Amino acid sequence: MPIAQHVAYFDHAAVAPLPAPTKNAIAQWLDQATNEGDVVWGQWAQRLEEVRQAAARLINAQPSEIALVPNTTSGISLVAEGFPWQAGDNVVTLANEFPSNQYPWMNLASRGVEVRRVPVDGGMVDLDHLAAACDARTRILSVSWVGYATGWRVNLRQVAEVCRRAGCLFFLDAIQGLGVFPIDVRADGVDFLAADGHKWLLGPEGAGLLFVRQEHLPRLRPLMIGWNSVVQGSDYTRIELNLRNEAARYEGGSQNMVGFIGLGASLDLLMSLGVRPHHSPVAEQVLAITDYACQRLQELGATLLAPRDGDHRSGIVTFNLPGQDANTIRRRLEAQKIIVRCRAGGVRISPHGYATVEQVDRLIDELRQTS
Repeated sequence: MPIAQHVAYFDHAAVAPLPAPTKNAIAQWLDQATNEGDVVWGQWAQRLEEVRQAAARLINAQPSEIALVPNTTSGISLVAEGFPWQAGDNVVTLANEFPSNQYPWMNLASRGVEVRRVPVDGGMVDLDHLAAACDARTRILSVSWVGYATGWRVNLRQVAEVCRRAGCLFFLDAIQGLGVFPIDVRADGVDFLAADGHKWLLGPEGAGLLFVRQEHLPRLRPLMIGWNSVVQGSDYTRIELNLRNEAARYEGGSQNMVGFIGLGASLDLLMSLGVRPHHSPVAEQVLAITDYACQRLQELGATLLAPRDGDHRSGIVTFNLPGQDANTIRRRLEAQKIIVRCRAGGVRISPHGYATVEQVDRLIDELRQTS
């Protein structure tokens, strides 16, 4: 991570800096696009299929269940708009979800679909409250793996059990966990998953993933249909609406080649570091460095927005210092090349696995000087 040479970067929950292999992959694409044009387009297309396969391996899905989409919002919207709703149906989600996991569902009100937003007290997700919000007309329960402001990580199998008992499907906004924590969509009971690549996956913006369990594809009304959505693909003279029986049917037109080539390099890097569906050394590093940060912050008198509780821990920690304004702290830290973010009225840190104890100590020293 070249940025680590001159910056203490604690802002992966916003936008990740790019690793060197990703920069190199993008630079190679730029050189090819500039000097060779579409002569190498077939190579790029093949690389995107390799990215699809890598993404499938990362979450234990089939490549046919992976769509390469622009961002998390588009993935959520494809399911929200494509699902066969009936007036009186409902969606259950959390009241503190990121807007992208609320507005697409709220936009279904004109179709008679209710959105039940379950309050979250003290930063902790209460699965009993989620379960109580579900009834016989609940069709989808949609939650984030990790809360973008609180850092609370839900237990996927426990959420899936809530869905199973309620007879609804499980949509996971995975953007704040994917790339760090292991996930097996089969064993964990996830029906749909969406995540952009520009946070913990260490990719560029505008290149994300959508997982649709194969048996659900026929249930969803196809959207964003174009030449690339049909079986005959590049045979432009054969006009037959013969849709691909794959999630790639949502990739209707030209793709963000450079973005996905960059994301592919980032996926390769993470998987070379051991990130797998059932184990992740990167997760161990992220939890170790954030545990250390929490210890030092509390020694300084900081209060955490959500408790650090076992497997609910994540790479996100949001804190307040008594009597200090969060935005003022952020600006002072940035002037010292320590990058953080403000969320929910506090200062949010989100270090990846390459962060060091020395960088955390720098953070604490600067906070101590400003207190």
